[in-house]
Amino acid sequence: MPKSVKGKTSKKKTKVSKKKKPTSTTSAKETKSFEKIIESDPVFYSTHPYKQALASKRIHGNAEKKRIATDMLERYTGHDFKDFQKQIILTNFHYYTERFNAILEDSKHTRGSAFQASSSKKAKVTIIEFGVGAAMAALIGELLAVVEPKAVLFLGLAGAVHKSLKVGDFVLPIASIRAEGVSRHFLPRQVPALPTFKIQKFISQILVEHELEYRTGTIHSTDYRFWEFDEKFKRNLIEERVLAVEMETAALFTSAFVSKVNMGALLLISDCPMKKGGIKTKKSASAVFKKYTDIHIELGIQAMADIADRGEKIRHYTW
Repeated sequence: MPKSVKGKTSKKKTKVSKKKKPTSTTSAKETKSFEKIIESDPVFYSTHPYKQALASKRIHGNAEKKRIATDMLERYTGHDFKDFQKQIILTNFHYYTERFNAILEDSKHTRGSAFQASSSKKAKVTIIEFGVGAAMAALIGELLAVVEPKAVLFLGLAGAVHKSLKVGDFVLPIASIRAEGVSRHFLPRQVPALPTFKIQKFISQILVEHELEYRTGTIHSTDYRFWEFDEKFKRNLIEERVLAVEMETAALFTSAFVSKVNMGALLLISDCPMKKGGIKTKKSASAVFKKYTDIHIELGIQAMADIADRGEKIRHYTW
């Protein structure tokens, strides 16, 4: 305490200025946390500005975007909208489309400005050949929202990381590491890229019925080509404990999730880049297609045809 000065006492009282509370233009409801809003007023939450802003970015919440996306899907695939079936297979490679057409006699094949597609009304399945890479994967994952499919299955090829995997093995991914550059446009980085569980469960059932072995685990998705020559990158894969590497699953899972598209994946190990001489070549790729891809596409067709009739209903959460 400071010492008082003798003979000089001040009669003035020091005024303690009170800090004014900041004025806010937001209502009490608007400043509530999302948890409180959902708990106390679910109707308000459904019309909350944040929710509306999120929905307006997506096809299911933006009529104009839906119109453009429908036009784009038809233009890119050459398919009429009415021909798309509710069960859809996605592929990177034309051989899968050719096999689809050979197996399903009523298939209607089209070539658009960017993709190719075939549909079978009898099997209730459409296949779309969308190219390679995360950017195209994210695009098709979002465009498919206009079809409102019951199930979408990606039949992709992957390079083995785990030493136990060999060419021809099947991998049913439970998650994908988002190491590409596209999925950040859809969800924050900390959100995992996950497939639709019920589709993966159904594919697992089909594999068991065929007495085929498969592995489950995490996949690393990258848009980094020639990673096989980067030792630091390869050490990181081992530290991540991933089973395999490919380029599309993270973008597919993420774009499909925010677009309310049920997405699964069944991957085929096509090479073992971590082993000496294991990088895929023109010659080895040809051997893989001859020996293993027929069963891959056949499983995909059966799974999507069957899920139309005996698959569980999949419910979307409202965000």
